Order: sequence, then C-alpha cells, then structure tokens
Amino acid sequence: MARPITLFTGQWADLPFDEVCRLASEWGYDGLEIACWGDHFEVDRALAEPDYVDRKREQLAKYNLKVFAISNHLVGQAVCDHPIDERHQDILPAAIWGDGEPEGVRTRAADRMKDTARAAAKLGVNTVVGFTGSSIWHTVAMFPPVPPAMIERGYQDFADRWNPILDVFDEVGVRFAHEVHPSEIAYDYWTTRRTLEAIGDRPAFGLNWDPSHFVWQELDPVNFILEFKDRIYHVDCKDAKVRTGDGRRGRLSSHLPWADLRRGWDFVSTGHGDVPWEDCFRALNAIGYDGPISIEWEDAGMDRLVGAPEALQFVRRLAFDAPTAAFDAAFSSAS
Repeated sequence: MARPITLFTGQWADLPFDEVCRLASEWGYDGLEIACWGDHFEVDRALAEPDYVDRKREQLAKYNLKVFAISNHLVGQAVCDHPIDERHQDILPAAIWGDGEPEGVRTRAADRMKDTARAAAKLGVNTVVGFTGSSIWHTVAMFPPVPPAMIERGYQDFADRWNPILDVFDEVGVRFAHEVHPSEIAYDYWTTRRTLEAIGDRPAFGLNWDPSHFVWQELDPVNFILEFKDRIYHVDCKDAKVRTGDGRRGRLSSHLPWADLRRGWDFVSTGHGDVPWEDCFRALNAIGYDGPISIEWEDAGMDRLVGAPEALQFVRRLAFDAPTAAFDAAFSSAS
C-alpha cells in the first residue's frame, strides 16, 4: 500500500483550519501533519475541552483526510534555547512567554511539550514532530574560543530538560521526532550522534528527516537515512537550492531575506532544488519506512497555491513502493 502523502500545516496557519482542510482535500492530499499553532491544533484546548478532539476529527473526516502526526516546533524551540529573546516572544503562545524571564519560558515550554504528547495520544496520533532548541548553537562560529566543557554542558542541559519530557511521551505511547536543523541541538550527522548518546539512545526520541537542511550544509541526505534507519520516525519533504560559487554568495547568506537572489541558498518548492529525491525515496524503501510523506511547503519566490499541489504531484510520482520481489526472480526455473 502506498504511503500517505500529507501536507504540513505550519506554513498555512494564517488560514483557518477548515480552509486548509478544504484545499488539501481538493488537491488530493491523503492527510495532514497538523501544526500546534494558529487554530489548527491547540494543545491546551485539546486537554481542557471534552469535545475539542472530536471536533477536529469531524473536520478531517468531512474532507476525507487523516492525521498521522502533529508538530510543535515553536514551543519545543524554547525548551533549551539560549538566549531567550524577542524572537521567541514572536512565535510563542502568550501563556508560554509569560513575563519573558528566560528560565520561566523554558520551564513552561517543557510543560507544554509534555502536554503535547498527552494531546497527541488523545487524538490517536503516535508521533509529535518538532525542535529541541539549543543552549550552544550560538557557539557554532567558535569565537570567542569555546572550551570543550561548554559544549559538554550543552548536551547535558539538553538531556536534563528533555528526559523528563520524554518520560511523559513514554507514559502515553507517543514518540518525538526531532527535526535535524541548524539552531537545534542536533543539526548534522555528528551532532545527531551526540544528541542520541546524551539521552542514552532512548527510543522515545527519534528523527524527522527533512533533507532541505542537509543540502546547503553539504551533507548527504541519502546516507543519513541509511545511517539512522531505526530512528527515522517521520519524513518532511522540503527542498533547498544552493547558489554559491560566484565569490559573493556564501552559505551563511549574509542576513538576507528569503527569496533574495543574493543569498547563497534558499528554500524552494519540492522538486525545484538540489535534493536527490529519487535516491532519497529509494533509501526510504530500503529501510522499510512506511510512515507518511509530509510536504512542508516553503518557497518565498512562489505562490503557495501553485506550489503545494505541484509538490504533491512531484512526490506522488517518485514515492513509489518497494517491489515485493527482485526483478530477476522471474529468471529462476522455480518461478
């Protein structure tokens, strides 16, 4: 059976949830990866209002859609981040931001992530996708010089803050799929290894594979799938285009906005960038991944009402099922 192709609603949270359901259904999506912001899925209401989850299910059923994952990237980011500043105030619910005192923000964010696991279980979903934040991302440029002990403290801080969250995930039978992403505790191959080691490789913590963050770092998204085959809990399809090479455009992109062609790279609609999609889908087949393929549509240079249905058709063409037998099996005299 073909894997379901879903639309991540995070970039559509300015629209009412019902409108996003209608669009996704008309375009032919099988379901949604629902963001926990806007009116799409409100964790506090899901736990406080007896009929909230039932109403969400009814909306999905109205449009013949299913939900396979919910995502709470924005709140998860604040669990470990340093510094906590106006950027976080802009993305966090008011109840999580509170008075803005950093440790209070982190504590409330951790509690909300625990509640996200409980709300996911109530919805009947076993995967929460998101970010972790990082207390050491700001040291990535390595100047002023960063002592090794500071990096060690960063991974210990992550373990101290996320293990209690993961305890709740275990209690309710839900998994966390961390999106490997610059600005997080795990942003490339080696930091992913170190992150898993920091929490004792506990099964509650896995990965959301999103190749757009690999290609501009010159990482191989295919080998990443093969290396972490037992930890790929969810897949987001997003693309990136690298435009370095003219001596002006660098990978750090010079604080330029998305879609500015002076940038060294940019997110683009799936199929318009440098991700080797066919090899990626073959690798997902090789590891036996049978979960949803979620299109996270981001392209500041394209109308999303054009890009989202086009991306669906692109992915549906390439996300073919693995064969049930080798092609040369028919040559056997026992066939």
